[in-house]
Amino acid sequence: MTGAYAVPVPKGYRVGVWEVREPIATGAFGSVYAARRTGEAQDAPGLPATAALKFLPTGTGTPRQLAHLRDLVDREIALLRRLSRPRLIRMYETLTVDDPGHPELDGATVLVLEKAAGSLSALLTASPGPDAGPALLVQICEGLAQLHRAGWVHGDLKPANVLLMADGSVRLADFNMAAELEGTHAYTPAFSTPDYTPPELLWSEIGERGRRIRPSADVWAFGVLAHLVLTGSFPLPGATPAVRRDAATAYARGTGELRLSPQLPDAWRDIVRACLARTHEDRIGGGELLRRVRAAAGTGRPFRPPRLLPARRRARRAAVAAAVAVTAALAALGYGIGVRGGDASGGGRGTGGAAHVGAAAYGADELRTDRGIPAAYRLLIVETAHDCGREGVTPVLIAAMLKVESDFDPNLSDPANDEYGIARWTPKVLRWWMNEDGSPGETVPEPPFPPAESIPAMGRYLCWMAPRLHSDLEGDRRVLLAAAYRTSHDKVNDAGGVPPKYRAYAGRVAHYLKEYTPPGAR
Repeated sequence: MTGAYAVPVPKGYRVGVWEVREPIATGAFGSVYAARRTGEAQDAPGLPATAALKFLPTGTGTPRQLAHLRDLVDREIALLRRLSRPRLIRMYETLTVDDPGHPELDGATVLVLEKAAGSLSALLTASPGPDAGPALLVQICEGLAQLHRAGWVHGDLKPANVLLMADGSVRLADFNMAAELEGTHAYTPAFSTPDYTPPELLWSEIGERGRRIRPSADVWAFGVLAHLVLTGSFPLPGATPAVRRDAATAYARGTGELRLSPQLPDAWRDIVRACLARTHEDRIGGGELLRRVRAAAGTGRPFRPPRLLPARRRARRAAVAAAVAVTAALAALGYGIGVRGGDASGGGRGTGGAAHVGAAAYGADELRTDRGIPAAYRLLIVETAHDCGREGVTPVLIAAMLKVESDFDPNLSDPANDEYGIARWTPKVLRWWMNEDGSPGETVPEPPFPPAESIPAMGRYLCWMAPRLHSDLEGDRRVLLAAAYRTSHDKVNDAGGVPPKYRAYAGRVAHYLKEYTPPGAR
């Protein structure tokens, strides 16, 4: 399930007082997983019920790789331990994995971080030029001001490193390139994301301590980010990061120009130009920048995350919150694990620069990804099957059933049969399977039923039925489970297999079982 992750961690793995749950994102340097606090930590002060665990493989690799990674980890830990600011992601603790039985994990450093609902990168991908852009930029600028006042430079500001919390607030993240100022300069590793790097650093000399950097580098990055947030495009011409990098160099030399979008409001146009001055001496200072950004944003529309589940039920959905975020294109979180350097920063509208294994690639070893299973639902499908763990309840079965039940239509409505949503739930039946703890809902739910509710409920129902089907029934166990879902396990048992009325349905499920099974898994 996690083979594509830089640090594969099985679901249910324990580290400290945390139990690993679903994967969130991965990159070249590490992987991030959702986690929940285990029972023995109920009285632990300062530890939340859920968190994001950032696994960094500091116990494995070549000596050179380990030294490099250790430097990045030390930078991030140093900043997070010393700074606690409202606009910076919070770190609760750091752990070291001691598990010789899992050599790929043994010695890994684990950062226990505040769990976000999404990233600015994913938001821009889903909705370029969001209405809440000005309000988001104010909070991002506040985060930079907090860093700079504390004597630090971020060094890699970009949309993937801006996290969005469930309450609509913003956190800056990924401090493994952050550096503490020594007078007017700091020193940082010799790489960053080209689209957000000021021209004076693109070809700068690299010394033994790395590259010298000033707070003005963050100001340049903010100018690029502001233009991208407000217009969906970069302020320098070019279809790729490499072309835009050359354009930035030409601009700094006076032989090229910025390409500010006509969509950029006048007040913001002045701010962006002030951030993107050709030389660091001419760029606007952090205090004045924050003042002007606040004035330009005015009383603009605040950012409010999408309501992914009805409020009355959201409190009971903690186990599927991360999966919901994936289906809403908000789960590509920027916890500092994106690929950097080269052309890894991405291009086009709304790209954020991090390389994440998200919904599009998730589950490829268990589901065919080229047969029409919507990418947005793959994490839900795979995790739902794994949560059961019973024979027959597999990702392929759940995908095949969703195809036959609704053709993956989350808005299906069949009032004549009183069935709704991607899994064709009858409200009175869904009431009994909608809660993770197995308790029935207090009231009969009303459609529409979001996939993040319908799909896990399907898995729970199948998991409950699996041991209730007789062991001597004829036919594929998965097809029998599908038939039982459509009628009941009692009727399947009484018929000794699929009842005649449901054989056409079962035949379609069997077809998609073959269609969706990867060749190597057959």
